[in-house]
Amino acid sequence: MANLIRSAKSGNDWTLNDLDSYHISLNQIDPLMFFGMPDLPQPLVDQELLSNINAGAMQQDCHAVLITYLDVTMITQKGETAVDNFVVELFRVLGYVRRERIARTRADLSLLICGENRHTKTDVCIIDRSQNDILLLVQEDKKLELNEPANARAQLVAEAVAAFNENNAQREVAGLHPLVMPGIVMVGTSPAFFKIPVTQTLSTHIRHGTYPEEETRVTYCYPPISRPSHRRTEGMKPLDNRRQILRCYEAFKVIVGI
Repeated sequence: MANLIRSAKSGNDWTLNDLDSYHISLNQIDPLMFFGMPDLPQPLVDQELLSNINAGAMQQDCHAVLITYLDVTMITQKGETAVDNFVVELFRVLGYVRRERIARTRADLSLLICGENRHTKTDVCIIDRSQNDILLLVQEDKKLELNEPANARAQLVAEAVAAFNENNAQREVAGLHPLVMPGIVMVGTSPAFFKIPVTQTLSTHIRHGTYPEEETRVTYCYPPISRPSHRRTEGMKPLDNRRQILRCYEAFKVIVGI
């Protein structure tokens, strides 16, 4: 792997080969092990969101809006704008964003790679305005609609490195410790949750285009839904899927620091 070619490229062009070239592995683990909990918590949402499948049955406007975005995303099955709108509204309903925590789309992050300045764009990210920290990254998996080798998981890792560097620049001034980056890859309205342990050593190797001896082990999990082969086509529409996915979002708050 040390002999793989490393080049200065945008984070949005990263593939699985780029992860190999920087000794980064992707490892799926059990959801309870991932979240570090004996059981998944119940989501802190109104019961109507767990009981009504359609937007028209919702009493609260925010829930009707969320399910409408869900329906638009599931119908189109492509177009990151639809997914981004759904994710931002979901974060609002679940309490991921409030007061100083805001959700941004298409945030541009600088990525220094192989001695050259490149960039990467997030699909959605949550920012703590009080410290200007990036708390969470979201990347849509577009592989079914784009005929290109870029990989959503690799893109998410590149974004995590860029966000780590930006956070460190802000946190060093404030005398705070760096953050490990959590992330989500969206397949339609179905998430996969990631923990990306970016270190200064990894960031330095990417900056110089060199191979790290130490492996960076990225872990991820899928929500424990009953029909995993239908993740993309069903997403959060069926109520049994919705309950399990929302339980994972609730558990993920601890990792994100919310």
